[in-house]
Amino acid sequence: MTVYAIAQLKMTDRAAYDRYQARFFDVFRKYNGRLLAADEHPRVLEGAWPHDKLVMMSFADEAAFLAFSNSPEYEEISRDRKAGAQATVLLVRGFDPAG
Repeated sequence: MTVYAIAQLKMTDRAAYDRYQARFFDVFRKYNGRLLAADEHPRVLEGAWPHDKLVMMSFADEAAFLAFSNSPEYEEISRDRKAGAQATVLLVRGFDPAG
């Protein structure tokens, strides 16, 4: 079942985050994910949103996401993401109307 990874980011060190972002696609492409959205100015329609960026990705299933997020390549670049932004990351299962 398709899963969606949603990250809400609050920048703390833009230079570190930019280093992460510059290397992200080289790693991401290897794991067949799809980048669905990456927006530093989402329109807040209701409530408060104290973040600077939203990123949404999809993967074929949870195993595919975990292969990406636990890979040595991603763990290496994620040091800059963690140094550059506070994050809330959610993994959401897709909707299956059949069950």
